[in-house]
Amino acid sequence: MKFRQLFAIPNLLCYLRIALIPYFVVTYLHAQEAIDYLYTALILAVMEITDFLDGFIARRYHMVTEIGKIIDPIADKLLQLTLLVLLIYQYPLAVGVLVLFLIKETSMTICGLVSIRKKCRLDGALWCGKVATTVFYICMVLLILFPSIGQPLADILLLVTAAFLIYSFIVYMKTYYQMLKKEDHD
Repeated sequence: MKFRQLFAIPNLLCYLRIALIPYFVVTYLHAQEAIDYLYTALILAVMEITDFLDGFIARRYHMVTEIGKIIDPIADKLLQLTLLVLLIYQYPLAVGVLVLFLIKETSMTICGLVSIRKKCRLDGALWCGKVATTVFYICMVLLILFPSIGQPLADILLLVTAAFLIYSFIVYMKTYYQMLKKEDHD
């Protein structure tokens, strides 16, 4: 691997996102007033913007690297996992969303490994995955920004998140199934 690829701008944005996770956790856990939660939500928004920018820059300026294909999804999943674990303490329904998230990501990792072994793989994220991720982050920002949002509204946001996770999971599993089935017949 070339040194230049390791430090391509999109990859640096991924590294930044990962490096900000512990800072975000500490800031969230020490938040007590509305301004603290606003600051925490702004840190989260910065991390989400880096997620958008790394992909945009990589595609637009032909800076897609093999390390970027690995580090970007890892950064995304670490952030999403962190958010759900943090929210479990305040919103019990977050446990269910966390379980769905773990099932989806574990299944997709297994399917991804099987597809690589069979010399076929998805070329990037499906649109439903991008929509589910966007909805996930919007709901998480709202829950972080407004900690006294109330249980009914928090549950609605978590159920919306869960619904998009489930839909994305179904579409991905169907896509992997069709791709692997086709590969078996070729």
